This record gives sequence, structure tokens and C-alpha cells, in this order.
Amino acid sequence: MTKLSTYHPAVTRIIENINKVIIGKEEPIILSLTALLAGGHVLLEDVPGVGKTMLVRSLARSVDCDFKRIQFTPDLLPSDVTGVSIYNPKTLEFEFRPGPILGNIVLADEINRTSPKTQSSLLEAMEEKNITVEGNALPLADPFFVMATQNPVDYEGTYPLPEAQLDRFLLKIQMGYPNAAEELRMLASVGENHPITRVEPVMTKNELVQMQKDVTNVYMDQQIQQYIVNLAQASRKHPDVYLGLSPRGSIALVRAAKAYAYIHYRDYVIPDDVQTLAPYVIGHRVLLRSEARYDGLTSEKLIQRLLAAVEVPVEKESVHER
Repeated sequence: MTKLSTYHPAVTRIIENINKVIIGKEEPIILSLTALLAGGHVLLEDVPGVGKTMLVRSLARSVDCDFKRIQFTPDLLPSDVTGVSIYNPKTLEFEFRPGPILGNIVLADEINRTSPKTQSSLLEAMEEKNITVEGNALPLADPFFVMATQNPVDYEGTYPLPEAQLDRFLLKIQMGYPNAAEELRMLASVGENHPITRVEPVMTKNELVQMQKDVTNVYMDQQIQQYIVNLAQASRKHPDVYLGLSPRGSIALVRAAKAYAYIHYRDYVIPDDVQTLAPYVIGHRVLLRSEARYDGLTSEKLIQRLLAAVEVPVEKESVHER
């Protein structure tokens, strides 16, 4: 990954803060920040125990946001996510008790272990930025960021997310195991108190919201927009693809590329931003034909073929450099 000195100063502070807890995982941190600044959400698919919860908690602490966790189980109800009105015999009125979805940064742990009905309550909130309780629409907090997790090794008793719901996530990423040196540093950092207790806010919620607004003003040349369209068209026409990149996916790639450029202290997008993010934005949005999967083709391999086949726009000397 890039040296910290090339990042936006505010982003550098967050990365250094999270590194107190999460060791050697700069790429997932940057990708999570990309989704957060783009106003999107993350699907994190990885095995238990690699730091998924700690990543979200340390990110929430770093930006002084309200952190909520939802442990999805088969018996979880939509009202357990959104909240419920309870009758108060003293006031003779119903009082709304908000659910965990009304936090700023929400960890939806093992989202595929709950029923589609409960999944939809979360996904409605992610898409609409509000929830419906007893016929009334309630706006969500600002900022609002969901990181949902899935366990890729145990699918018994799960409800896999259909493609239409996977499309709601801006990025799909993995943490991965640490290498030997990183794991040794991790063990050395374990003391009486968990490292998460040492994480203090380095940014306010208002500053984060302003950064999200700044991201929307990052410049993207029409050639790069055309490059994204060409990638989407190539995915739809590829003979090994059953379902190609949707227009929502193209928009997601634009939003993510702008946030990624902003993180790298640029106010303009370059083709490298699109190429770096393509596997994380496109991978969970395309469906391969069964014959292609039997032949060993994966989404990752397909995206590399698309990137190799689609002509990259020639970079012009930018007038937007700082």
C-alpha cells in the first residue's frame, strides 16, 4: 500500500489510530474508509477471529461516532433491528425504543444467519437512509455506515444474500490472516487492557460529514467515466458472464474512485483508482455461468481479464494537482 505521507492528513490520523489495534491491515482500513467517505457500505467476508469487529469498533472510536452491533441469528426479528414501540402504563402512551440501526457505525455480524425478512430491514435502511416503523419513516443518523460480515466456511443454516441485496454494498473486502511478523507484534501488544481502550477520537462527526461532502466534489474526467462504462459493457457482453455489472455498480465505482482519490490527497480521479477498486466493487456484482465456474473461472480472474481487455484512457497532465 501507499506510504502514510501520501494520504490526506485527516486520513493519516485515522489510519495511525486504527493501527494501534489492527496490525498490518492497511488495505482493509483504506478500503473501509473509502466506503465510509463515499457514503456506501461494506460486506466483509472472512473467517472468525481476524479482527473484523475490532476494525469497525476502532474506526467508530477514531471518528467519535456511535457504534452499534447487531448479532444476526435465525430468530432475530425486524423490530430487533429497527426498534419497537412499547406501551408505558404510567403515561398511557406508546414509547418508541430505537433499535441498533439508529447508530452511526453499525456492525451487522453474520448477516446471512438471519431470515430474509430481517435482512431486508437492514438493507432498506442502507438504501433509503431511513427506516419505517409502524408506517412512519424515521431518518437515520448522519453519518451512517454499515459493515456486514459473513463467514465463508460455514453455510449450514444460513440465508445467502441474493444478488439484488449484494448490490447494496459498495465494496466487498476481506481481512486475511496476518503474516508471522504481524502476528508476533499482535501478541506483544496484548496486556492487561485491550488495545481498543487506547483508541481516542482524532476527528469529530461533523468533520467526517464535511469530508463526505468534499468527496462528491472530486473531479472525474469524462474519459474515465467512459472507461467505467466500457468496463460495465464488457462485463455484460462477456461470454462467461450470466449477469454483468449493473448501472448501480457503475455509479458505485464512480463514488468509490472519488473517495479513493480524496484519501490519496487528490481532487481528481486517475485510471489507477478505478483499476485498484474494480475487484472490490465489481466482484460481488457479477454472476458467472455455471460452465465457466466448472472450468475454474472466478470473479477475480474475470475482472483481471476485463481490465486487461478494456483500453485504459491516456492520462493528461492534470490541472487539478495541489
